[in-house]
Amino acid sequence: MQTHAAQPGQWIGYVISTVIVVVVLAIRMRGMKRTRPLRLETLWVIPAIYAVFAAVMFMQFPPGRLGWLFSGLALLVGSALGWQRGKMMRITVDAETHKLNQQTSPAAMLFIVVLIGVRFAARDLLAGSGAYSLHLSTMLITDVLIALAVGLFATTRLEMYLRARRMLAAARAPVTA
Repeated sequence: MQTHAAQPGQWIGYVISTVIVVVVLAIRMRGMKRTRPLRLETLWVIPAIYAVFAAVMFMQFPPGRLGWLFSGLALLVGSALGWQRGKMMRITVDAETHKLNQQTSPAAMLFIVVLIGVRFAARDLLAGSGAYSLHLSTMLITDVLIALAVGLFATTRLEMYLRARRMLAAARAPVTA
């Protein structure tokens, strides 16, 4: 059985990645204290960009049968994770103006950090002899991650849209005694 010792350059990569993640998280955590306007009419934009990107990637480099299966499963997993992440987002309606606001919750941020951690762990696991013994290709892994991202972002926004629309309808409904 082969074991792979960490190379000096590999540790530098880990340190740089960790520093970047910590800086980005610090910036995002500061921004989480503010509420931002939530515009229902623009929630579709980010998922649409990812969907177009995914479609282009799948058309240029179509996966095989196993790739389609794994990508479909990743889309379902991403959708389930996205729905949970969407539920973690705080949405409020101003009682007087009926304007929607959103605030990222710390739980939603932690959720993304955990996903990043899982991705790094999977990369390290597959970087050893794991990927070769499982006969996984880089393109297959890329396809799966793209499908996961599309499911995650699309259903996060879908859940937010449906919940915000219900909240807005309730706020606009006439008050009956």
